Amino acid sequence: MNWLDIVILMLNAMFLFTTPLLITAIGGMFSEKSGVVNIALEGIMIFGSFCSILFISTMQNAFPNINPTLLLVLAIFVAVIAGVILSTLLAFSAVNLKANQVIGGTAINLMAAPIVIFTARMINPNGVRTIQFSNNFNISKVPLLGDIPIIGEIFFQNTTLLTYVSIFIVILAVIIIYKTRFGLRLSSVGEHPGAADSVGINVYKMRWSGVLISGALAGLGGLAFTIASSVSFEGRVDGYGFLALAVMIFGQWKPLRILLASLFFGFMSALAYKYQLIPGLEAFSLSYLIKSLPYVATIVALIMTSKKTRVPKASGTPYDQGSR
Repeated sequence: MNWLDIVILMLNAMFLFTTPLLITAIGGMFSEKSGVVNIALEGIMIFGSFCSILFISTMQNAFPNINPTLLLVLAIFVAVIAGVILSTLLAFSAVNLKANQVIGGTAINLMAAPIVIFTARMINPNGVRTIQFSNNFNISKVPLLGDIPIIGEIFFQNTTLLTYVSIFIVILAVIIIYKTRFGLRLSSVGEHPGAADSVGINVYKMRWSGVLISGALAGLGGLAFTIASSVSFEGRVDGYGFLALAVMIFGQWKPLRILLASLFFGFMSALAYKYQLIPGLEAFSLSYLIKSLPYVATIVALIMTSKKTRVPKASGTPYDQGSR
């Protein structure tokens, strides 16, 4: 295997690992732009992954010849709906009850995994927590585009529909945040909710919207993680929800910067899982050490950028309309 083949394989893996991080981090951005810290991304990813993979498994058993692309599109809707449902708990506690957002999000994280594992054990006749499915959603080659030398091999071969969905989400996020009335109002609520309220913007409604969008994307991120990394759901997403929070902070709550940060951490993850392709490293048993690279890189990146971090001013602060 020559160096070009190694680079192409590494970049293909990078995009697979980038996709769930990017989708979930963009979701976290919407929530924090509205002034609500969504620590619950990890739990929402787990719940969204569970519901969508259970749907995929059920449909594959009931309809063995179902079109994989159609099934994945339907599973995307299931993951989004599941994420929205779970995120209502955070929205209600943070916005209506004015509870501590970090505690509320942590409670959802602690609750999500046991609930889905218990449900999986109840559903499976043998009592195991894993949900098996046929992971046949890989696109071996996009017609025409996949034939482009090098570029086609990197971007349009051995990929999934969710990778292209993630790019669409970034473009849509840029338009919404910077070019629409909704996006400007969302940002104003996260910066100065009192001032926004004084000009007739419903702070509660905007914060609910931010959290629900965040939940929808986190649920989708959970599906993307499982599709990219496994052929079964096992009740975990390997800390990708917390890693997505780091990506969001590293990206300074800006969609394009979050894209670049996601690519960086996606490359670290790809290196951790594909390091044996690199000549000279294949003989070493460094799997546990190298698999810690994404998390070590997270700590280093956050330390290096901590002084330049500019959090939305009202992020994490409950808003009481009656005290204005």
